[in-house]
Amino acid sequence: MKKETFLLYISLIFLTCDTNLNRIENVLKNTNPKIQHLIKNAAAHEIQILLTEIKRDTLGQPRFIETAYQVDEEQYFYPASTAKLPIAALTLQKIKELNANGISITAHTPFQINTPHGESLVLQDSTELEGKLTIAHLIKKIFLVSDNEAYNYLFDFLGRDYINAALKEKGLTDSQILHKFLFNADNENTWEYFFFDKNGDTLYHQNSIKSREQLNNSNLKGIHKGKGYLKEGELINEPMDFSFKNRISIKDLNGILKRLIFPEIFSKEQQFNLTESDYTFLRYWMSRTTTESKIDAYNTGEYWDSYGKFLIYGDQKGAMHNGIRIYNKVGYAYGTLTDVAYIHDLENELEFFLTATILVNSNQIFNDDIYEFEQVGIPFLAALGQEILTDLQTNK
Repeated sequence: MKKETFLLYISLIFLTCDTNLNRIENVLKNTNPKIQHLIKNAAAHEIQILLTEIKRDTLGQPRFIETAYQVDEEQYFYPASTAKLPIAALTLQKIKELNANGISITAHTPFQINTPHGESLVLQDSTELEGKLTIAHLIKKIFLVSDNEAYNYLFDFLGRDYINAALKEKGLTDSQILHKFLFNADNENTWEYFFFDKNGDTLYHQNSIKSREQLNNSNLKGIHKGKGYLKEGELINEPMDFSFKNRISIKDLNGILKRLIFPEIFSKEQQFNLTESDYTFLRYWMSRTTTESKIDAYNTGEYWDSYGKFLIYGDQKGAMHNGIRIYNKVGYAYGTLTDVAYIHDLENELEFFLTATILVNSNQIFNDDIYEFEQVGIPFLAALGQEILTDLQTNK
């Protein structure tokens, strides 16, 4: 079969839905109280779940079977730190583009950040073995502990307009990354970046970049949430407006991860412009745990093996094992928990993508840091992952 015909064949299967059996709905009928506690009021919890089963033929080629629960591309949810997933990929893409223009930096080239006024802002990274600030180490931190500063540095290295233009070019039209995770941040004007060679000489200087695009999410459903929110310690008795917050739909979030695990099923235009070593690097670190990282700062007991793995293992510590490898990115903020994952059960030769989001904010007040993440949200996502894995194993 010619490559073009094969890709068309895969793309068609990739889009199919299993209308005879919605595996998610069957799993959600489970009497597990961790699931039923929220399913009884699924609409209020804004639950969206997307499952993609992967079946391989005798030649090892994948076939995709997709089922969904309450997935609505027009229904807004706050993606929180899952926004760091495309930022990590786009950063490596930008480095490749700079290389093509004769700029010889890599993800391991040390750099520093200055303010647009020339003041030194960030010179080192204490968690890196030699204290160097590098793109590669920032990406590791994003996947291991969802480090906000790492994301902020990469966000400004890219610039807001570059991020959103690149996502649109790849067909991810229900995604907009609009801001850093930094109080009172300037999201329109980036910091300055200086990359250095081993002698300390400047290899590349990137001036401050100004964003020209004015984007928002005002056309979406559910963009105003709750009955109140805190602003500078004061309770505002009206719904919180998420019109200018980051947005990634469930299908786009799932699609971003699919592009990193199975880039070949997408057209060249829809793929990230990455090298094979870039893909290997991203897959490796998104599938590691803090206990595997060998980074001293993350092995002090503050972080545990399932720290960034909500599905299957989120409510357990010390239970993960190499028989099941999870390639994922989680996010939690403003009462919303989200996990996008490619799960590979090596022992049972099972593969599937599972993306889910849920809102747990019983008092309907936002920005008060009173959410039911540990009590309700993470146990739900862990149980969801466990039940889907068990169902797939049983009905293989």
